Amino acid sequence: MTLYHFGNCLALVYVPYHLTYKYSGLSEYGAFWKCIQAGGIYIITQLCKMLLLATFFPTTETNIHGHVDIFGEWLKGTVELADLVGLYAVLSNIPGKGHAKLLTAGLGWAGAEAALTRFVPLWIGARGAEFHWRYIQESLESNINLAHHIATVALVWLWSRHDLSKAAVPIVTAMLLLSSYKPLLIQLILPAAICPWIALLIKAGYTLLLAFPTLKIYAGLAESIGIY
Repeated sequence: MTLYHFGNCLALVYVPYHLTYKYSGLSEYGAFWKCIQAGGIYIITQLCKMLLLATFFPTTETNIHGHVDIFGEWLKGTVELADLVGLYAVLSNIPGKGHAKLLTAGLGWAGAEAALTRFVPLWIGARGAEFHWRYIQESLESNINLAHHIATVALVWLWSRHDLSKAAVPIVTAMLLLSSYKPLLIQLILPAAICPWIALLIKAGYTLLLAFPTLKIYAGLAESIGIY
């Protein structure tokens, strides 16, 4: 029974990545090794972030009144901007154009995150003696992160374009900041005692609020310059 639960959670995490790769057309472009390359840049970026956090941002502790040092958490959240640099490096090193390039970068980045942050917790926890909904929720959150990373890649690509309209530049910049500070903002929005399913819905809603405007801006620019 425990292995069955582990297998279900594992499929819930990784099957959407496989389906995205297969049915988005990336398999026709032979983009597998490009996804691996994007995953390698993800690993390097996370190591750099860990060094920055360990060196310049000591652990912030909750005070006796249960309040978190918001300024300290904001400073640590700023390190998440390094992900944007990493994604820009991915886009710069992956040849191609159009949606295939963005999907390759986003899928490789999100896939590396899923492999490094989900497999071991599921192996240790989901194989336990008792069933727990927490691992189903974590698996679903991995799918939300996939959509979030693809949207962030599109935002980085839009921000790097010189032909992006001046009216769209501040919108794209604001959404990039909202994407980078998502963990901190979610932490401030959600009370500690909130239902995990409600928290999951809020995270999904946050991602959709970023993804839909990004898709609209990207579609408009791609149509105007003939990139598909």
